[in-house]
Amino acid sequence: MSSNTLVGYCEVDLLEFLTQDSDSDIEVFNLLDPSVPGKAVGNISLSCSVEDPVETEKGFVKRILSIVDYNEDGMLSFSEFSDLVDAFGNQVASSKKEELFRAADKNKDGVVSLDELADLLALQQEKQTLLNCCPVCGEVLQVSDKLNTIVHLTLCFDEGTGNQVMTGGFLTDKQASYGWFFKLSEWAHFSSYDVGIRSGSSASHILVCDRKTKRLVEELIDKKIVLSMRAIYQSKVGLGLINVGVKEILQNISEKQGTRMNSPESAEDIPKFIELFKDQINMAEVKHPLEKFKTFNEFFIRELKPGSRPIASIERDDVAVCAADCRLMAFKSIDDSLRLWIKGRKFSVQGLLGKEINAGAFVDGTIVVFRLAPQDYHRFHLPVSGIIEQFVDIPGCLYTVNPIAVNSKYCNVFTENKRVVSIISTADFGKVAFVAIGATMVGSITFTKKKGDHVKKGDEFGYFSFGGSTVICVFEKNSLVIDEDLLENSSRSLETLVSVGMRLGISTKK
Repeated sequence: MSSNTLVGYCEVDLLEFLTQDSDSDIEVFNLLDPSVPGKAVGNISLSCSVEDPVETEKGFVKRILSIVDYNEDGMLSFSEFSDLVDAFGNQVASSKKEELFRAADKNKDGVVSLDELADLLALQQEKQTLLNCCPVCGEVLQVSDKLNTIVHLTLCFDEGTGNQVMTGGFLTDKQASYGWFFKLSEWAHFSSYDVGIRSGSSASHILVCDRKTKRLVEELIDKKIVLSMRAIYQSKVGLGLINVGVKEILQNISEKQGTRMNSPESAEDIPKFIELFKDQINMAEVKHPLEKFKTFNEFFIRELKPGSRPIASIERDDVAVCAADCRLMAFKSIDDSLRLWIKGRKFSVQGLLGKEINAGAFVDGTIVVFRLAPQDYHRFHLPVSGIIEQFVDIPGCLYTVNPIAVNSKYCNVFTENKRVVSIISTADFGKVAFVAIGATMVGSITFTKKKGDHVKKGDEFGYFSFGGSTVICVFEKNSLVIDEDLLENSSRSLETLVSVGMRLGISTKK
C-alpha cells in the first residue's frame, strides 16, 4: 500500500454539517469501501470552523511569509522577498523586484513585515499582477476571485489546518506550517515541471532539502539523459537491454571518459564545469589555485582548505558525522529503506557487502545513503572513530546512482555496481560497514587509509574519480540514533543536502 492508495471514502452534506447544533467540534463518519457499496471499512473524523474573511486573509499572508522567511525572524529581506515573487510564477526583472520591495517597505527599515506584505498583496491583487499561479500545484489563479484564491493557496501551503486538531501528517505545528515544502517532494523525480517554484527549465529536477537553510534546492539533469535513464532503468525493455549489453557499454563509456579526464586536454573543461555549477562550487574553499590543476580529474578530486568542513562534536566519538558532501537518506532499518527508497528486487545486506563479509552483525541494521553529484567535493571522510579491520574489493557494473535508477525495481544498483567494502571496528557503535560504490563515469575508487589504521571521525578516507557516486554506511541494529530531521525527510523520500562533518546521530551506548 502506498500513500496514494484509495482506502475508502465518505459522503458529507456540507450544509447539514456546517449548520448542525452539536456539542462536539469533531464528527465521525463511516469510511465506505470503494468497491463494495454500503460496506464500511473504518471511520474518519472531520472538524470545521467558521472564520471571518479578514482573519482568513491574515492567516494566508502569515503562511505566505513563512515559506521564504528562511531565518524565521518574521520579516522578509530583499533576497527572501525576491524568492517569493519568483514562487508565484512571475518573470520579473531585478529592478522591478527592487521597486516592489521599496513599495512594500513603508517604514524604510530594509525588511518587509507581515502587515507590509499584506498591504502589498492586497494592492497587487487589485492590479492582478503578482499572484499569477499557485507555487505548489501550479494551478493558474483566478485573480478576480480573491476569496477562492486565498482558500486555494492556504490549503496548498498546508497539508493540514496548521492547528492542534490536525497537522496534516506532520509531528508538530512547526512542521505543518511547512507543509508546502514537503508536498513539493512529490514532484522530486518528475522529468519536468513548468510553474511556480518548479519553473524555468525543461531539464529534470531532483529536489533536495538543504539542511543548513531548510530550503529546497534543485539538482538539474539534462532532459535527454533523464529520458535515457528512465528507458534503461525503469522498464522491462530497459532490463532486457541491460542483460544483453548495456553493462558493457557503460563500462566502456566510463573507461574512455576516465582516460579523457586524466589527459592534459581535459583541463580546458574545468572553467566550463565551474561556470555550469557556479552557485554550488565554492572556489574560496579549494586548497590549491585553479592553475595548479593540470587535468580535469585533478580538479575533480580537489582538496579543501583546512577548517572548511568543521566536524561536529569532534571530541566525542559517540557522535557520528556525515561522510561526504552529498544528498543523504537515512533509515532506522533495512526494511524502512526498502519500503521508502531502494526498490531493487534483489537488495539485501549480504548482497551489498558481498560474500567475504559476515553480514550477521548488520541484520536489520541502520542504513545511511550518501549520494554524491558531479559538482560535489568528491573526497569522502570517516563517519566514526575506530580501527579499519578489512577492505574487500567487489567487481561489478557501473550503473548510475541517480534516484531514477535507485528507485527502479528493475535495477539493483547497490548490489551489482563496482564497490569497495570496509569494516570499521568502533567502541561506540560496534562494527560499521562503509561501502564506496562506483557509478557511471567513475573510473576508480581510491582509499587513503589502509587495513589496521586507527582512524578518527572526520579524517579523509578516500575519493572518487570523475562522476557522481555513493557511499553507504550500515550500522549494527540499535547502535545509532539518527538525528530526527534526517529521518523525517527520508520518511518522505526527500534527500537532505549535507556536508562532511555535519552531525549524523549519536550512539545508543551510555
